[in-house]
Amino acid sequence: MSIFPALFSKNMAMDLGTANTLIFLKGSGIVLNEPSVVAYNTYTKEILAVGAAAKKYLGRTPQHISAIRPLKDGVIADFVITQAMIRSFFLKIQRMSRFFKPSVVICVPTGITQVEKKAVIEAAEQVGCGKVYLIEEPMAAAIGSGLDVFQNKGRMIIDIGGGTSEVAVITMSSVAYCESLRVAGDELNDAIIRHLFNNHKIYIGENTAEKCKIAAGSAIDIPTLEPYTLIGKNAITSTPKEVTLTPQEIRIAMQEPVNAIVDSVRRALDKTPTELVTDIYEDGIYMAGGGSLLRGLNTLIEETTKIPCHLTQDPLLAIAMGSGIALENLKDYKKVFIN
Repeated sequence: MSIFPALFSKNMAMDLGTANTLIFLKGSGIVLNEPSVVAYNTYTKEILAVGAAAKKYLGRTPQHISAIRPLKDGVIADFVITQAMIRSFFLKIQRMSRFFKPSVVICVPTGITQVEKKAVIEAAEQVGCGKVYLIEEPMAAAIGSGLDVFQNKGRMIIDIGGGTSEVAVITMSSVAYCESLRVAGDELNDAIIRHLFNNHKIYIGENTAEKCKIAAGSAIDIPTLEPYTLIGKNAITSTPKEVTLTPQEIRIAMQEPVNAIVDSVRRALDKTPTELVTDIYEDGIYMAGGGSLLRGLNTLIEETTKIPCHLTQDPLLAIAMGSGIALENLKDYKKVFIN
């Protein structure tokens, strides 16, 4: 009898992000959290590694191996590789059944086109899913943050992921206004890479830039932060070169993308109806997504807008948890799905 339940694939919710993919399994919670990276042989097209194992390949591969992120700005850039990645992640958590196809809730950026919606749905169906529900990332983030999205009340949520930042105002189970900005965690890393090349004439990789950002990056001056030392390749001599960056220098390097995110919040408030802005002022702004963990970013937004800005309880998991809640209560949340 114990074999019989294994025939049934459990329903899932997936936060298919540019930087990371998280999967929520019905009855079990979040069971997978891995980088959205695939390493494959460019000659044979054989998949060599997916997720955390593939991320180790970034910047370290020989000519016949490529390590890529198959999603760009939150949508599928390489359909075949994305499909292989989703299949690999699904098989890590459960055996897919040919006969009992699970339903799946997938988070997508606000303003996704019909073509992009179709690509996401087809990718899920090709790997053995049945009914596919699409939910906008800010809506999932709001649900995962514990906000009542059905109220006739304006709520602002800022979702800063790897490829996109979305500033959304939600009321009555719908997104009343949203601005999607292609500036997020990846652009912060790129800003550090550009700064090191322009000012220190060294090359560093994406992983090194990310470690630098996490260790000593901030949006405002934080006196307790320590300088960060890294090693890159001298752009002139091609030899290893060590550089120590002060927290202030790292902050200045990231200033442009940080200001772009703050400006998008100001624009959102400007374009939101007065009554909803009043609601937002009363309850504050909520932030989710890995990019929102940049030290002091919520304080900078609060100082700029004069509105309290709160980090959600677990910014990295908010979207996946929200999509999971919608999955476990499909009838109650049917209004939030966009397909």
